[in-house]
Amino acid sequence: MGNTDAVAEFKRGVDLLRNGYTANAFECFRSAAEAEQENPYYLSFLGLSVARAHKKWAAALQLCEAALRLKRDEPQLYLNLAEVYVSASQREEAIEVLDMALTRFGYNPRIKRERNNLGRRGNRVLPFLSRQHFLNRTLGQLRHQASRRLRGTPKAGSR
Repeated sequence: MGNTDAVAEFKRGVDLLRNGYTANAFECFRSAAEAEQENPYYLSFLGLSVARAHKKWAAALQLCEAALRLKRDEPQLYLNLAEVYVSASQREEAIEVLDMALTRFGYNPRIKRERNNLGRRGNRVLPFLSRQHFLNRTLGQLRHQASRRLRGTPKAGSR
């Protein structure tokens, strides 16, 4: 496949992905990525389509992270990686990626919007321990549940 064919497949994949045809988009991105294996855009969007169409989080993350290693100065690659993290129920990692992108690019309306959609991170319950420490995670979840009960907000998924 030539360079122009790969570009055409990529553009077609973006249109399909935008319109919700994830399986078809995956095929287009796969063709484009096979033609140009070092193109970070093709790899990133292939990763995004793997996450959306096949729910294969590890493979999707690997593709998106490889794309970001190839080209660190493209905001869309950060957005794709963050979306895969959110899809894989790894919200904290998505927040870290978007915060890193905001630090790198300054104000970017798309990154800022996605970061705001994920909400504000609460302070660590035990600031001398990392966010990932089991005590901080457990106490943070308990704090969240307690504050939700005090506000009278129902738990997600319940009525």
